[in-house]
Amino acid sequence: MLNDFGNAAHRSALRTTLLSGTALLGSALLGLAPASADQQFLKHGSLLVSSSTYDPTQGALALLAAGTKLPGSATATTRAVAGNNYVTVWNNASVDGSFGVTSAIQLTDIDLSNGNVFRSMQVPTDQVVTSFSSKSELGLHVLNKWPTVSVTFVGYGGAAQAPGHSAPPAVGVGNIDVSNSDAVQGQDPTNPVTVAFGKDYAFRRTIVSVDEKGNIAYTPTLDYGGNNGRSALMGPNGLYYMVGNANNGNAAVFGSANGTTPDVTETTGLEVVSPINASVVNATISPATSAEVDPLLQFPLNKNNGLDKAGKDNNYRGITEFGGALYFTKGSGSNGMDTVYTVQAPNALPTLANAASSTIGVVPGFPTDSARATGGDYTPFAVFFANPTTMYVSDEGSGNTTDTASHAGLQKWTLGSDGTWQLQYVLKSGLIGVVDSNLTGSAGPWPAVTTVGLRNLTGRINGNGTVTLWATTSTSSTSGDNGADPNKVVEITDEIAATQLSQVGNESFTAVAGPVYGTVFRGVGFVE
Repeated sequence: MLNDFGNAAHRSALRTTLLSGTALLGSALLGLAPASADQQFLKHGSLLVSSSTYDPTQGALALLAAGTKLPGSATATTRAVAGNNYVTVWNNASVDGSFGVTSAIQLTDIDLSNGNVFRSMQVPTDQVVTSFSSKSELGLHVLNKWPTVSVTFVGYGGAAQAPGHSAPPAVGVGNIDVSNSDAVQGQDPTNPVTVAFGKDYAFRRTIVSVDEKGNIAYTPTLDYGGNNGRSALMGPNGLYYMVGNANNGNAAVFGSANGTTPDVTETTGLEVVSPINASVVNATISPATSAEVDPLLQFPLNKNNGLDKAGKDNNYRGITEFGGALYFTKGSGSNGMDTVYTVQAPNALPTLANAASSTIGVVPGFPTDSARATGGDYTPFAVFFANPTTMYVSDEGSGNTTDTASHAGLQKWTLGSDGTWQLQYVLKSGLIGVVDSNLTGSAGPWPAVTTVGLRNLTGRINGNGTVTLWATTSTSSTSGDNGADPNKVVEITDEIAATQLSQVGNESFTAVAGPVYGTVFRGVGFVE
């Protein structure tokens, strides 16, 4: 279902968004006329952006007030400290570590040849939604196989009714703490969200595919219970590969002994998923068959060289495929190593049959130190290849002072003759430290927002030896949750052959879109 430009509020927000960007979008957007009916949703040479806008008028969020019951711990609930006001609602994260609210997923396709919005659509909210303010969600991956093309991402769909349970809650805008809910009813009795909202409260993490005509297909899974599916792509072998995190409760060991069904420690990390591609997300649809890659991955990086918590060393958030291999990142959490990973040969593209026997390892040359020991000196998010020997890695800049000083921004890595990747320089001019203020709206002023790094990333190889890269920004502010900060889409063009920052001293980031009060930008994808 194609919904051109959604409702009036979104049209207004989108107009503000794009006019606040650079000349890339410029005055050509003043009319914002929708494409004609015979045009496609996705077109050659366009930039697709995913976003979401806060909406306090629906669902449980519409009734949220100070004193409302919220998740607290595995044994007790807590009370909200703020109502649903956009500016102050995030203060509830101080008492509810799972706090978030569902919101609509918006896709906007921008024609890069003229800066016009080609098409915009809202994904049906009775099928899937995203979590506002979960900053790691809605990564986009475009499969360019013209005359067909598709984009893939992950959202929250309805759960199936389990035996002995009441019907699960309906999917929609305004549900609370969905990003930390179980994926199956009664999955984890120690999950604080389950303790607060009951064992029937569950949502399936669902892979969504949208083709060039705007047709939507859904593949629900049982993965990532207790946390979120973050990004998914369609591999050249016809299988989905999805990354995310799981376990919001007390499960600390692998297997049935941890008391979760399905096991949250082995339905996480990197998942291989067999597509269903149903036309609707329906509770009667059987979930996709999936298998975790290297499911017992566990590093001796805990205190006193003990093993990390089961299922937490593979808390991945960004993924790409290049040259028949997968590359994915871990850049948050105190367990394991924050770095760039790959699946080692011979199973570079694992199947359902060999996923469990495949081995995940750090890409040679990338950091191998303990996130716990360093305090987070490296926070990679997404990966883009300009060619087989040139890799760009976005860094969120959310770690310690080493991260913010040496890694935050857009890193350029090159492959040496010995098979080891080497960091050449970090692009940050016009990006790091930029402050956006005067962000105000009906709920009152939002605190000034400072750009501290980058999240999701895409790019286009140009014919003149350069690559143009687009990314969404990560931010810092005095708000209750920086994931709710109005952020931006930014652009930079880099000389692919350059290996020193002094060779590209004139390169600087410019804003393509944002910031917009009440709206967050999450993913970017280039349509060839």
